[in-house]
Amino acid sequence: MSRLLVCPPDYFDIDYEINPWMHRSNAVNRPRAVQQWDRLMQVLEQDVGVALERMKPVKGLPDLVFTANAGVVVGRQVVLSRFRYPERRQEEAHFEDWFRLHGYEVLTLEHEQHFEGAGDLLGIADCWFGGYRQRTDIRVFPLLSEWFQREIIPLELVDRRFYHLDTCFCPLSGGELLYYPPAIDRYGQAAIADRIDLPQRLVVSEGEALRFACNAVCVGKHVVLPSGCPNTEALLASRGYLTYAVPLDEFLKSGGSAKCLTLALD
Repeated sequence: MSRLLVCPPDYFDIDYEINPWMHRSNAVNRPRAVQQWDRLMQVLEQDVGVALERMKPVKGLPDLVFTANAGVVVGRQVVLSRFRYPERRQEEAHFEDWFRLHGYEVLTLEHEQHFEGAGDLLGIADCWFGGYRQRTDIRVFPLLSEWFQREIIPLELVDRRFYHLDTCFCPLSGGELLYYPPAIDRYGQAAIADRIDLPQRLVVSEGEALRFACNAVCVGKHVVLPSGCPNTEALLASRGYLTYAVPLDEFLKSGGSAKCLTLALD
């Protein structure tokens, strides 16, 4: 990944409750959120060396900051998300406008085909894994598989706290998988084991999974993850990765972290 789509948190807030992390009583500290987002961008640009494409934030769309949910990009094509909850559906038009303005071919699903982008579709070398049940519908995967000629292995998410696949599942550039198995049903765990050998499966503890250790951005041998996950950092370091821990607790209030705040554009 050399280019990421991001959106400044100018209007980030908790205006509604659509996952177990979100509580309107747990107000966002906006200056602190901006400071944390700026630090994440600094690490990505200066330490990791990626280019950032910045969307314009929109008042009234507090979750536009979580660009991972814009869709999935393959080459110069993008499949836009169809959000399950009405509270986020207004984001779809803004994401579509951005991609069209930047020359992408935009592919769209039917409105009743819920799909929440790179939050629920993540790949390894020879296939993709698709998270479903809580946000994305399993029935979209055969269509996406046909469009992109990629095998997609469905993984049922069974813990409400991990409502998108990228909250508990992070493929790494060296072929390893950083993940929290209990968030995925037994069939899904078996499917993962069938594709990824045991030494390559790096299991995160529940405590650090709840800090969103798996919601990390991996670029080459660099891994950017939320602070407060020392055991995960040590695990990654043992495999030769350079880790960058960034405080992102303001975004965790809304059920998001480093990966949720970025979308790979290549």
